[in-house]
Amino acid sequence: MMPEPLLAVRDLVVDFGKPGAPLRAVDGVGFEVEAGGAVGLVGESGSGKSVTALSILRLIGAPGRIAGGEIRLQGEDLLALPAAQMPEIRGRDIAMIFQEPMSSLNPLMTIGDQVGEALLLHQDLDRAARRARVVELLGLVGIPDPASRLGAYPHQFSGGMRQRVMIAMALACHPKLLIADEPTTALDVTIQAQVLELMKRIRDTTGAAILLISHDLGVIAEMCERVVVLYAGRVVEDGEVRAIFHRAAHPYTRGLLQSIPRLDDDRHRLSQIPGSVPLPGRVKAGCPFLGRCGLRIARCAEQMPPLVEIADRHRAACWVTAGARG
Repeated sequence: MMPEPLLAVRDLVVDFGKPGAPLRAVDGVGFEVEAGGAVGLVGESGSGKSVTALSILRLIGAPGRIAGGEIRLQGEDLLALPAAQMPEIRGRDIAMIFQEPMSSLNPLMTIGDQVGEALLLHQDLDRAARRARVVELLGLVGIPDPASRLGAYPHQFSGGMRQRVMIAMALACHPKLLIADEPTTALDVTIQAQVLELMKRIRDTTGAAILLISHDLGVIAEMCERVVVLYAGRVVEDGEVRAIFHRAAHPYTRGLLQSIPRLDDDRHRLSQIPGSVPLPGRVKAGCPFLGRCGLRIARCAEQMPPLVEIADRHRAACWVTAGARG
């Protein structure tokens, strides 16, 4: 019998707008994250990655709402819990590293106070023990001379250092799951490599599972064992990293991979996927990738293909390439 996953998202549905005429941003998304594992959520802007992540923490605000599905953490459905109980879980069991530190850090609070806030909420530590833990956390993420930086403010740190502070905040209470939403997007490649190496080291030392959200397949390949490809709020392919990179089935996944520059590439122009992700509510029937797909057939306009298993733990949703039946 397979052990229960740390996180299981099943048939998640998230709507925005009026209840009578909802705009569906996430439509039946499902995936699992094993304890100590690393899973990547991949897709262009507008594919539903961040909305899915915020739903796990139940941080979808009006006019958005979680309209269906289950989000189970160690078997307990978070969507069935009273809203007042969620602050106990955020930071303690699940922590999130947001995309842009300057919009997430309070410019009026010192770094020491912001990192220590989660400790104040979730752990019974006196002032001296809390300060010592904050210094330890800042040292863990590579802030030089951390004790002297407790009184500094976010604007006094570089972009890479601010991202390290965000990681320290997320790690404060030893969460079981770390959600990283595009944690390296605004950083140059050198700092990006340092942050990714730091996250790998933290995973190895703390045992925290990672859900990494990115549009960069190179980052996903570096960090994750499994990949979930989202398009227009749906899972169109998922599988082991090696399977996705070497035997991608869905035309969208293939397009993403073909757009990656390579050192041994002699192409004069990179491949691109024509068009853009459809806005929520625009796809009424059929496959949402229809308008951008060069392999489309008549059936693609009529019916959304189901997600079918094409190999061991490798699934895709395409009438043409995945042999979907329905």
